Amino acid sequence: MTPQTPINSGFGHSSTAREVVAGIDLSGRTAVVTGGYSGIGVETVRALAGAGARVIVPARDKAKAEANLKDVDGAVTLAAMDLGDLDSVRRFAADVVAAGPLHLLINNAGIMACPETRIGPKGWEQQFAVNHIGHFVLNDALAPALAAANGARVVALSSTGHRISGIRWEDVHFTAEPYDKWQAYGQAKTANALFAVELDKRMKGAGVRVFSVHPGGIMTPLQRHLPKEEMVALGWLGEDGEISEIAKQLFKNPEQGAATTVWAATSPKLDGMGGAYCEDCDIAQAATDDSPPYAHVRAHAVDPEAATRLWAVTEEMLAG
Repeated sequence: MTPQTPINSGFGHSSTAREVVAGIDLSGRTAVVTGGYSGIGVETVRALAGAGARVIVPARDKAKAEANLKDVDGAVTLAAMDLGDLDSVRRFAADVVAAGPLHLLINNAGIMACPETRIGPKGWEQQFAVNHIGHFVLNDALAPALAAANGARVVALSSTGHRISGIRWEDVHFTAEPYDKWQAYGQAKTANALFAVELDKRMKGAGVRVFSVHPGGIMTPLQRHLPKEEMVALGWLGEDGEISEIAKQLFKNPEQGAATTVWAATSPKLDGMGGAYCEDCDIAQAATDDSPPYAHVRAHAVDPEAATRLWAVTEEMLAG
């Protein structure tokens, strides 16, 4: 099993992206941040660029990206890409590889609990296709640039939502059973964590180390598919539509939400490590029967055998 032992990083639930990267010089390094123009992605870009990195943000909507990143200081460039369009993913990656080494890759983009949507010629379920398959293709195509960096890191954004579902091996795309948006989201977030386990195993020999992270609960555009009534039922909002008292205690602001990502991407305390699931700016504990529902990592999301199987299944989907 992947080791899940906290390392007492010195940071925690309330740490911000700016705090965890303080004193770290990223000058001369190149980073790619998917979803870097929305929610915690903006704060991730802000922290990395502020530390001196050249940050490339792939965007489906260039105008929106320009507007959301206009106040970010540092070297930030935009490039066209849509994770749901694998040809565009490969074109973007080819341009990055041609430009030289890639030191940091943040798989931040994602969708959550959306209505049933089928994409691509094979009719893949959208959450699995965008959150996992799109990033799988992107990371595979960027592998030469990551290896050329001689010490790259990759961070895959998972979620505590992984606890909802493991991989539905017999019906990944909900073709046999009715679609369930939360099961689909949970499966996709498990896939993100398992991807980190397998990619780390495959690329550590080239100096590339990989982590998955749970950023925490944050009110961002990720919730755009959820009606107010559902967020009230989940306990995130009160009946008045304002953030509930429970959510105020548990949730983070966007800069805090970006902190674990930035920590996993840059912390020298993680040198020589990889394949772990992180939360609250530290390696997460393995879940037990006593774990709270919104913390720790369930065994199915860091199982090396499941990670290897998912890699093979994904390759079959892309080849078939």
